[in-house]
Amino acid sequence: MGNNVKVKVLFKDNCKPVPPSYSTFGAAGADIRACITAPVVIKPGERALIPTGLLFEIPEGYEIQVRPRSGLALKHGITCLNSPGTIDSDYRGEIGVILINTGKEDFTVENNDRIAQIVLSPVIRADFVTTGILSETERGSGGFGSTGKN
Repeated sequence: MGNNVKVKVLFKDNCKPVPPSYSTFGAAGADIRACITAPVVIKPGERALIPTGLLFEIPEGYEIQVRPRSGLALKHGITCLNSPGTIDSDYRGEIGVILINTGKEDFTVENNDRIAQIVLSPVIRADFVTTGILSETERGSGGFGSTGKN
């Protein structure tokens, strides 16, 4: 059941990549892990690119979204920048996860730590049409906070 996504693993010194895995039957996101040869310390307010040792062949018409893990965010203030990150179907390089420490203490990423989750999603490509007129709506051009506090 589901869509097949080919995964290639890059074996590195002292690092054996682990393919993505779902923690529970109903999980939408599959966990991905750090593949690092030495611990990485992320200080408060700093960010780091954490390699995974994984490369994907994503089917055309799909993307993989990289998302934060809620437990890391709540307990340590660790989240992913540019979230959700997009891995395009034509990318064949190693997946890296940009983690940022929004917490108050140093956070250490160890080899094989679960650092993010990925979700396979369909992509609809738009045909962008230039025009001089857009239809009217009740909201109009009201942005940021224009619909009220609640």
